Amino acid sequence: MKENIQEYFLREVKPYAEESWIALDSVKIGYELSFNKYFYQPAPLRSLEEVTKDILALEKEGDGLLAEILKF
Repeated sequence: MKENIQEYFLREVKPYAEESWIALDSVKIGYELSFNKYFYQPAPLRSLEEVTKDILALEKEGDGLLAEILKF
């Protein structure tokens, strides 16, 4: 963070992307932490049996619903 941004850009970016450029008026000094990347812990997935049971229950619940809607 004590290094000149232009020098860093020329050394670390320009050799890999020659057509790249930098808009110095929009440059912010500092860094950003992605809290999701470091702290997020996803909930465990449900088992296949659980999902199948829920789908079958929904099918049973919806059985005859279409006939009721269409007034058969």
